Amino acid sequence: MKKNITSSFFTFLAGVLFLLYLLELHVSLHLAIFVLILAAFIKTAKGWIKPLILFLVSFFIVAPLYVIVTGNVAAVNVIFVFITILNIVTDSASTKDYSKEPAWIKYAVLLIVFLFLTVFVFLPLYTIFTQAFAKGVLTYLASIRESDAWSAIKLTLTVAVIAVPVNTFFGVLLAWAIAKFDFKGKNVITTLIEVPFAISPVIAGLIFILLFGASGWFGEYLIAHDVKIVFALPGLILATAFVTFPFVARELIPLMQEMGKDDEEAALTLGAGGLQTFFKVTLPNIKWGLLYGVVLTNARAMGEFGAVAVVSGLIRGVTMTMPLHIEVLYNEYLFAASFAVASLLTLLALVTLIVKTIIEHFISLQKKRALSAFAQQ
Repeated sequence: MKKNITSSFFTFLAGVLFLLYLLELHVSLHLAIFVLILAAFIKTAKGWIKPLILFLVSFFIVAPLYVIVTGNVAAVNVIFVFITILNIVTDSASTKDYSKEPAWIKYAVLLIVFLFLTVFVFLPLYTIFTQAFAKGVLTYLASIRESDAWSAIKLTLTVAVIAVPVNTFFGVLLAWAIAKFDFKGKNVITTLIEVPFAISPVIAGLIFILLFGASGWFGEYLIAHDVKIVFALPGLILATAFVTFPFVARELIPLMQEMGKDDEEAALTLGAGGLQTFFKVTLPNIKWGLLYGVVLTNARAMGEFGAVAVVSGLIRGVTMTMPLHIEVLYNEYLFAASFAVASLLTLLALVTLIVKTIIEHFISLQKKRALSAFAQQ
């Protein structure tokens, strides 16, 4: 009870500090983050001896050494995050025994995995958001509202809004054809679906330059009819659609093959038409797999860099998506502005991850229900 009250108090204090920081009342963002992490630390600690030892070791030995070497005071927050999550991991490891391996092996594996996640996931995320707000909220908002940044945001969303539905439509058709019908060349088509994954995105962009550029196969025709594809919105959509094409089909093909053809054949026997069978039988059975593929497609579409960079021409305010705009700002040493836009892209990625996790939960529930129904038969 006392632990919950203490954690709630520090959470409230962190909220107050964040509010004061947003009002620019000389409150450090790192202090607010530190208090919030402290609240999480207290909330998740099952005891006090081990957390206290971890805290003392990190705060008085590891953190000072890191600060002396790097000169980065904010590293204290990072190390405290590490210790907090390490405490949770070790508590989980001590209460759940999934193998008969010695305890030290389990702790060693968890520590190695967590160190990897800390270096390649937690630290980059922490750096993005702290650097985005390093010069204050007003600078952050100004970087987002800047005309080129706003144009990049709108262009990224426009490309995703067009490319994702197109790939969803053709991905469903392709998966339906491969899973439900037998025909010559089926294995070849299944292999060709993987081509966008096998080809470098930069090469994919060059392909469209060779096809639709001024010196490309269709270049003279397009110039004669004043049609712009490369260095314009259509080229961005084509490049994005190419690199994101496999996601929906790859998710649906094994799912449809596992479902079999019995439900569709029964519907057709009862007099249902092809479209009616699809919308009434097939689509409800594949809806979670379809949403999963759409989420992955959207995530890749908004974050695509290589193919889009080649076909865009890097025309500022016209053909630059968010990833391209971030690179240009960073190369111009506008770090606060580049991290501000990067934080938006990161937020979109985190939202995508949350939606993906929810869909995976519903998919697992659907499989459990199917297995339980099969067992009852």
